[in-house]
Amino acid sequence: MDNLIKHFGSVKAVAGVSFTVQEGDIFGFLGPNGAGKTTTIRCLMDFIRPSAGKITLFGKDAQLESVSLKNDIGYLSSDTHLYNKWTGLEHIKYVQAFKGASPLLQPLIKRLNYDPTRRVKNLSTGNKQKLNFILALLGKPKLLILDEPTRGLDPILQNEVYLILQEFQQQGGTVFFSSHNMAEVEKICTRTAIIRSGKLVVVENITDLKGRNIHIGHVTFAEKVTLPELSIKNVKFVAEKNAGYSFTITGELKDFFKTIGRYTITDFDLNHASLEDVFLNYYKK
Repeated sequence: MDNLIKHFGSVKAVAGVSFTVQEGDIFGFLGPNGAGKTTTIRCLMDFIRPSAGKITLFGKDAQLESVSLKNDIGYLSSDTHLYNKWTGLEHIKYVQAFKGASPLLQPLIKRLNYDPTRRVKNLSTGNKQKLNFILALLGKPKLLILDEPTRGLDPILQNEVYLILQEFQQQGGTVFFSSHNMAEVEKICTRTAIIRSGKLVVVENITDLKGRNIHIGHVTFAEKVTLPELSIKNVKFVAEKNAGYSFTITGELKDFFKTIGRYTITDFDLNHASLEDVFLNYYKK
């Protein structure tokens, strides 16, 4: 994706997004609702056209080769519309008619505990999502593009979806999925892009992102210590009750310990930031 821009009138939904997904990646596209994730995915699928920029899939132009590319892509939309009067099996047969049969079908039905004989109008949100996920894996896709794939699923089924995606990767497939769930991105992704207000904040390997030198913690002093006295480069303090402060440290710890060491400390806690903490720190910036 090279400098993707998409405007809806005066609304700049995506503002110059560029990244590369390598073959064999499980790539997480991370951001809150309204950040531009779904718009980016719809441009990837050529359901809407970019205002500017270029998208290439498997070395092919995503617009010029849109039809042929669909043979190699399994897609799950964030707002799939199913036919209420059809059963799951009727949906499956319909998609198989143009995507081809899949050896994964029966194992997927069993692993997701899905009943394909029931009509869609009688299905819960979670069971509709199971059907959407199964449909995305029909045929023999090389790439899965999934928009919030675990939405509506309970934790046990979410874990099963993660296992299925990891198995797909191990068999040579590539996964690109959007999420606002930090835990699932941390659990299964090899790389991630964080998007905010239509702009990329960062694209990094998960291990590198988790290794960011950010610490969080809490300190309480015996005496009154004011915020100006705690002015330290790359350290943010937030005052709490009882002479306590929570803090976020970005970078080295030396100046932090030198400063707080001037005072009597009655309580102290320090932890390396989780991926979620790193993510929130990026957003605050």
